[in-house]
Amino acid sequence: MSEVSIYKDGSAVSASRRPPSALGQTMASNGTNRRIQTSNVGTFKRMVNGEQVGAAVRGELDIIIANALPKVSRVFYAKQYDPSAEPTLPDCWSNVGDVPEASASAKQSDNCADCKQNIAGSGANGGRACRFQRRLAVLVVGEPYDELYQLNVPAKSLFGKGEGNVHPFESYVRFLLNNGESPDTVVTTVSYDADADTMQLQFSPVRALTDDEYTAVQKAQSLPEAQSYVKLTVAQVDRVKKLPAATETAASEPTVRTAGDAETRSPDVEGKLASVLGEWADED
Repeated sequence: MSEVSIYKDGSAVSASRRPPSALGQTMASNGTNRRIQTSNVGTFKRMVNGEQVGAAVRGELDIIIANALPKVSRVFYAKQYDPSAEPTLPDCWSNVGDVPEASASAKQSDNCADCKQNIAGSGANGGRACRFQRRLAVLVVGEPYDELYQLNVPAKSLFGKGEGNVHPFESYVRFLLNNGESPDTVVTTVSYDADADTMQLQFSPVRALTDDEYTAVQKAQSLPEAQSYVKLTVAQVDRVKKLPAATETAASEPTVRTAGDAETRSPDVEGKLASVLGEWADED
């Protein structure tokens, strides 16, 4: 820590070094955004307020999952992705995939299950226009355990069957629970699936937490970021505040795209959308 005094009265020295107050911690968390940026070239970058810190980690990264929502989120954009456009909030989204959030500007349905954007063929390549997503609040092994990062898990990394102890995320959680563990009681390796045609993440357990790590996780779970990083509704996390332009999509039937149509909001593209609430992955 710097010995330079910040005070006008340089002779006034505190008798003891006080830890940051509750107010200071809250204001610091509102002004700092830490995220793990993934890529289609197989690297993990630690980003703080949009700037990379430290060297990129290639191949795999050991983390501890501190928090996640109980169900998978959903996010919908009416317009195609334009890397030159100013990022906006999604038109419609749901944190736990049941009903649109109250703050969504263009709700597509009263509930997600019956939504026209949830129909196969409403999105690219026969998929759904409303995409699945998970956001995790994680600790990076080897880094200070009071510094949470946000990690986005894209749709293609969520579902499917695992092999051995390596799984897509939803299968990974079930695997842990079936074996008497939880996402926040183990060190998890998140890595890239080398056999996948597109960028996909996979998860595997390394070991149980030490007593010190378990205590650190419990403390981290009380931080404001543990809640804000896992939700799609907190614009401050992504530095995006602009609402999407008004569209007629909410009142019209979805356009069924063919396999030849470009997926303009692919999770394999980096651009301004890398900081948008509905981002499905954080690629280079």
